[in-house]
Amino acid sequence: MSKKLLSGLSGILVALIIGAIVMLGQGYNPIATYGALFKYSWGGLYPLATMLKNSVPLVLTGLSASVAFASGPVNLGQPGQFLIGALFATVGGLYLDLPPVLMVPALLLLSMLGGALWSGVAALLRRLFNMDEFITTLMLNMIADFFTYWAISYPLFDRTAFSPMTPAINRAGWMPVIGQFNTSVLVMVIAFVVILFVFNRWTAGYEWRLTGQNSIFARIGGIDINKNYVTVMLVTGALAGLAGGLVLMAGPHRFLKGLGANYAWDGVMIAVVANNGLIATLLYGLFFSTLQTGALGMELITAVPSEFIQVLQAVTVLVIVAGRETIDIIVDRSVRRRKVRERTA
Repeated sequence: MSKKLLSGLSGILVALIIGAIVMLGQGYNPIATYGALFKYSWGGLYPLATMLKNSVPLVLTGLSASVAFASGPVNLGQPGQFLIGALFATVGGLYLDLPPVLMVPALLLLSMLGGALWSGVAALLRRLFNMDEFITTLMLNMIADFFTYWAISYPLFDRTAFSPMTPAINRAGWMPVIGQFNTSVLVMVIAFVVILFVFNRWTAGYEWRLTGQNSIFARIGGIDINKNYVTVMLVTGALAGLAGGLVLMAGPHRFLKGLGANYAWDGVMIAVVANNGLIATLLYGLFFSTLQTGALGMELITAVPSEFIQVLQAVTVLVIVAGRETIDIIVDRSVRRRKVRERTA
């Protein structure tokens, strides 16, 4: 069993135990609570379909952060790129008139374009003025938040609404539903497979990973660091923008205040827990979606506040990251001791 799998499973188990202790201290039944939580996320086709749909923005923003962090750029602009991607899809959905077979791909491409352009601003500032993307992407998040709020409050405002939101996009731009499953999940899977292939099999992905591990060695080896930096920023921005477009097209079908909630920041958190591993990002995205999807059902059945899930998520992150570091220390010490014994034998 690998160290990553061991630290992940043990971390989740410890976090659930800590959560159970907290619930017992508050007079709640942890078995009934966890039972309701998983029932309302996995206990049937509809809960499962809802959980998978909710996992889409978590996985895509998580992939955006994981690819960026593993490749070098500290792109923390997923929230802003998510919003701009959703806004681009909204504008396309309001003003384009195409059949569904063309409308859906067009809006998906627009959302990716919006996210890539917004991330590209940070890349441009880095190239022209050597401004750290850690700062610029955070500032661009704030600008995107206020800009999209202005856009849905004035030029795109639905005059029949009582709060900031746009009219519904053209129905041809809604993500199709097959049975109870939204096809946004299929788009997420395709994006994941493409990124996994590029990152692990293509020369570009190898260069990204090598640059993230040791940029000096990569430069000496003839890799164009600046070109790869811009490419990674654009690709990761496109992933976050795609997440925004899919949430809009699969859900409310209009841009409204609070769209996406904390999906993008949760994605960054998932990347940290996954240690930038792509498959781990997918699995943790599904796990966090399980917690978030089952939260309301848990509250209805057991009266445990749904906000408890936010605490459980935070505990999970802390335990897994701390556990991973602890396991690394233990393994390293064990290896060193074995080498010492071999030398003295």
